[in-house]
Amino acid sequence: MAKFRIPKIPPTTNKCIRFPNDVIEEIEKAIRGQECTFSAFVIAAVRAALESLEEEENETKPE
Repeated sequence: MAKFRIPKIPPTTNKCIRFPNDVIEEIEKAIRGQECTFSAFVIAAVRAALESLEEEENETKPE
């Protein structure tokens, strides 16, 4: 059995960004009834986008 460790919250920085109203509405609609915050959704979406870009970059690199 794995030893329990109290999770550490990664350091964060507050960034103020503007979203188009329609994007805010779509995100709020997607997370409605879910155990997810707006910030958590945006962070997950950005991480997925960055991973996709990295995979795409790796595919186009000559060997």
